[in-house]
Amino acid sequence: MTDNTPQNSPTPLVPLTLLGLGDMGTALARTWLAAGHPLTVWNRTAAKAEALAAEGAVVAASPAEAVAANRLVVVCLLDDASVGSALDGADLTGKDLVNLTTGTPAEGRARAAWAKARGARFADGGIMATPTMIGAPESGGYVFYSGSRALFDTHRAALEVPAGARFVGEDPGHAALHDVALLSAMTGLFAGISHAYALIEGEDIAPKDLSPLLSEWLGAMGFFVGNAAERLTSRDFTTGVESNLAMQVAASGTLLRTAEDQGVSAELISPYLDLMRRRLTADPAAHGGEDTVGAITMLKR
Repeated sequence: MTDNTPQNSPTPLVPLTLLGLGDMGTALARTWLAAGHPLTVWNRTAAKAEALAAEGAVVAASPAEAVAANRLVVVCLLDDASVGSALDGADLTGKDLVNLTTGTPAEGRARAAWAKARGARFADGGIMATPTMIGAPESGGYVFYSGSRALFDTHRAALEVPAGARFVGEDPGHAALHDVALLSAMTGLFAGISHAYALIEGEDIAPKDLSPLLSEWLGAMGFFVGNAAERLTSRDFTTGVESNLAMQVAASGTLLRTAEDQGVSAELISPYLDLMRRRLTADPAAHGGEDTVGAITMLKR
């Protein structure tokens, strides 16, 4: 096997294998190569590996060959089924398998058990970055990791090369759970912003003029994140409430009537307004004076 360790490096950098060269995988690969890590790559479409070969990567002919090359194996494929398909037949005994493929908490836990049965340590990852943020520390991108703490500690330096590394527990599903929780919050935020811009469509209000006001207001409302965490922990939804559920539900009619008047669908905000209304209707005397955080408890099935 070819020795790809840099000859002039005082401390040889950890060699690793990367399976998957989509946009994210390619960004990861280039960052590790630029840092001097010996890298073996494999991709189902071999042509995508040609440019990386020119940059110093060793291109394996098969996933099994790529896995055999190094102890640390990183997987960044389309989905969990692709991971199983690519690694089918590869000898994982003694390997440290890091799965950066987007998946669910249940898939992370199942894949951890699958890897353990094949003799490998396993860590699942949730990438909180776009490809352009990889290798750019100033971008703020990072990756959640969960599963084997020993694996994470052993390879932390290498894992932190592309983006910050945050270990969130030995439950293999927790990286994906953190990932999806943050992305879900982002989705709701984007929904509200989209509704706001839709309201001014056709009015003499330029989106660029509303933009700084939106940013400022949303920043000021950031207190809700910590407030919700404290109330969900204490289960106290009534102490120190400034704008209670009854008031919020009454005020929601203005939001809906304005949307109707502006010819804008309320589909992006209606689910949250409906949730608050259901919480209040269930027991007005008990819930009317609560903070709106109490409505969150109704989402658990």
